[in-house]
Amino acid sequence: MDILLVVLGFACIIIGILGSFLPVLPGAPISWIGLLLLYLTKAVPNNWWLLGITLVVAIGVVVLDYIIPIAGTKRYGGTKAGMIGTTVGLIVSIVFPVLGLFGIVIWPFVGAFVGELINKADNKTALKAAYGSFLGFLTGTFLKFVVAIVFLGIYIVKVWKHKEVLFNFS
Repeated sequence: MDILLVVLGFACIIIGILGSFLPVLPGAPISWIGLLLLYLTKAVPNNWWLLGITLVVAIGVVVLDYIIPIAGTKRYGGTKAGMIGTTVGLIVSIVFPVLGLFGIVIWPFVGAFVGELINKADNKTALKAAYGSFLGFLTGTFLKFVVAIVFLGIYIVKVWKHKEVLFNFS
């Protein structure tokens, strides 16, 4: 049973890292579930402090992931139309993954720009707001990625520390 939990936990960690870049997947919470599964094994002693702190971090990252792009758009003069455009751009990048990871970066920018133009902003204002949205998106993505990598590091250290017990087949 422990082996199954370790494998499922590792899969969650990897999916969480992918979720850092794919807006459909909540990366940090999925990575946290990977840590939880590891701690549910008999080999790894429970550390409720670590699980509690990492859960708070995972939830905080999810909240910040919604706040940062909005703040970036507003900071650079964007409107609600620009924020909606950013969201539409994210959806387009998922539904039509023609440009791959580059599309996840470019489409929110294009969406914010088009949203601001529809809102009757001039080109300069629309470009500035799109830039703010782009910076917010990149900041949120970087934050999610760093947290997922830290969770991976914790996972690897714990598995390595308890490898004799986890992988003892006798």
